[in-house]
Amino acid sequence: MAITVPKTTLRFATAVSHALSPEEAGEQVARAILEGLGGVAPDLTCVFFSGHFTEKADALTASIRRILRSAVLIGCSGEGIIEGGQEYEEAPAVVLWAGILPGTTLTPIRMPFDNLERDLNEASWPEPDGRDGTAPVLLMFADPFTTPVKDALASLADERPDIRTVGGLAGGGREPGEHRLVLNEGIFDRGMVGCLLSGAVRVSTIISQGCRPIGERFIVTRSEHNMIYELGGQPALEQLQQTFDTLTPHEQRVARHALHLGLAMNEHRDRFDRGDFLVRNLIGADRTTGSIAVGDTVQEGQTVQFHLRDAESASEDLSVLLDRARRNLPKPALGALVFSCCGRGHHMFGRLHHDAASVQHCFAESAVAGFFCQGEIGPVGTQNFLHGYTASVAVFAEPDS
Repeated sequence: MAITVPKTTLRFATAVSHALSPEEAGEQVARAILEGLGGVAPDLTCVFFSGHFTEKADALTASIRRILRSAVLIGCSGEGIIEGGQEYEEAPAVVLWAGILPGTTLTPIRMPFDNLERDLNEASWPEPDGRDGTAPVLLMFADPFTTPVKDALASLADERPDIRTVGGLAGGGREPGEHRLVLNEGIFDRGMVGCLLSGAVRVSTIISQGCRPIGERFIVTRSEHNMIYELGGQPALEQLQQTFDTLTPHEQRVARHALHLGLAMNEHRDRFDRGDFLVRNLIGADRTTGSIAVGDTVQEGQTVQFHLRDAESASEDLSVLLDRARRNLPKPALGALVFSCCGRGHHMFGRLHHDAASVQHCFAESAVAGFFCQGEIGPVGTQNFLHGYTASVAVFAEPDS
């Protein structure tokens, strides 16, 4: 059931607790949120918690709901937790991010995917509510073992191509049943939960795939499914080798384990820039045919460019995209959700707090929270995708008018 929020004042707050007791942690963050919002119950609350709390997620959320009484409570377990400019990759942590959203409609969504074909065929995505405002945004959190995310996004694109989707796959578990999803009073270990936001709130999405382009751009002249046989009329593997030969010795060392292909999302552009490519893994090559295999379907006539991913490129990419988003906002950002790959953090950057600190530094007055995912969801161009090694960020601000 959709919930329409009356007009008040847009504002956000965050709170984090490291208490080991789920009841105590829930009470601490809930009371801190109430204080941060001036005693007003929030319309939308996101809860993210480390794997230490999965077995007692019901006690944690019950404690939160008893105090906070948010209209919508949504969230999941994570590989690590983000609050403000801090990242807690291994320590027990619970974070709440809550907002008062004037003039918005919030529509909770739950898909269990107990029966894949049935659930996709019967998927009922929310209809447009006819309210004035910016493009609707869907917050989506899913279990990586039981959710066909690509199929779900394709179903959404068929019914509601206007919806941008941002979120991530729950983390912290290694087997089915070890993750938790939260939607209001429900606690789930499979499927997907979501909340559609529409109306008077502006949500900007930033998808930093952590790569930089190398070499020339090519037109795919022969391909089949995820196999590319020719680039610019020449064997794809030959074009790859020529690109590799132009790199510095350091870049060649990086390329041996972090080489990717960017697929242009809009062929009508005069020039291509950051954010114009969907980055996918190179997963193999065949010297007998001169072909390369990519981790996605590639179309003949599509523009592509090879990309490198390393800590320096990832840091630069995020910084540039955050700054661009900040400059494009007509009004200051008030809140931000960060969904960062568990392969980033100190594993990639050699230090803690990189993504969280970058977002907090760029949007200094914003309430920032999120978690480390086993897959990140966000739009590139006009389509929604599941990513890897990506920082997917949603920035909340007052609408233009």
